[in-house]
Amino acid sequence: MSKTLPTLFVAATAIAASAPAVAADYFAGKTIEWTVGADVGGGYDIYSRTIAKHLPKYIPGKPIIVVKNLPGAGSAKAATYIAQVAPKDGTAIGSLMPGAVIGPLLDDGPKPQYDPTKLIYLATADSGTRVCATFINSKTKTLADAQKQKTVMGASAAGGSTRDYVNMLRKAAGAQLELVTGYKGTAEIGLAVERGEVDGLCGWDWSSLKAQKSDWLRDKKVNIIVQIALEPEKELTGMGVPQLWPSVKSDDDKKAAELVVSQQVFGRPFVAPPGTPAEVVKILRDGFDAVMKDKDFLADAAGSKIDVNPLSGAKVQDVVTKVYASQPAVVARAKELIKD
Repeated sequence: MSKTLPTLFVAATAIAASAPAVAADYFAGKTIEWTVGADVGGGYDIYSRTIAKHLPKYIPGKPIIVVKNLPGAGSAKAATYIAQVAPKDGTAIGSLMPGAVIGPLLDDGPKPQYDPTKLIYLATADSGTRVCATFINSKTKTLADAQKQKTVMGASAAGGSTRDYVNMLRKAAGAQLELVTGYKGTAEIGLAVERGEVDGLCGWDWSSLKAQKSDWLRDKKVNIIVQIALEPEKELTGMGVPQLWPSVKSDDDKKAAELVVSQQVFGRPFVAPPGTPAEVVKILRDGFDAVMKDKDFLADAAGSKIDVNPLSGAKVQDVVTKVYASQPAVVARAKELIKD
């Protein structure tokens, strides 16, 4: 892997002095609308609803939190709503797929109606690993198999990891993967896998696989053919699942793939609209930070089989800024890797 990664993804070193305090009862009697940019029942929805259950007790005034789903365009629809429509007073937050954050940097075509660097990042619940997996009845059981034979993978819309990662593995690692697109999300793709419509899927968050399809793991119905992250994941490594990087032969492709994979540093990002007052942002960030350490939340997360590897909002903001400052040549090759 590139030796520049520690520099690119180093955490923010210091945060500016605390913003002026707002009234202790600022959120009293208020309702926070939490917009999830993914379908009901998927990993992003599970994370959001689990956190929303515990967040009010860490926000002075204990507001009511109402969770709604606004899927579409790899969370770009939700990001646009948060940036352009949602109130900027702390009563609107959102959960986005990382592709909605990095997509405007890597995707060709019209620019979205939001700037990812201007969104206000409150936290991420997971800095995770993604996998490619096939079902038990697939002839493709390893990455080596996928490099030798056609393997059909289900995917959602352009801009989603299930699509981008198939393209990246085909171009950077020589996997003979073919796409069947149009599924709404990983929950629907999982059903398609069980029905035999496709062999499997790529770009699936390891935490989501465990939460959504624990029976596949328990009953040994799934082949996890490769793990994809900047660093090896301990549990997957213990299972003998190989990393992507030895299969990427070109140094240029490695740098480009690392840029694509960098979105996993903020695997479950939560955001507020640009223009939300700094003192309100501090309250929300402090609330998220507290929830990530809350024993009741951690117990619920364990029960839902979701991983919690949090990063503060300030640090996520710093990583996003650094990603958008990547060298043009690396960005250009990363675009090629994920393009259909």
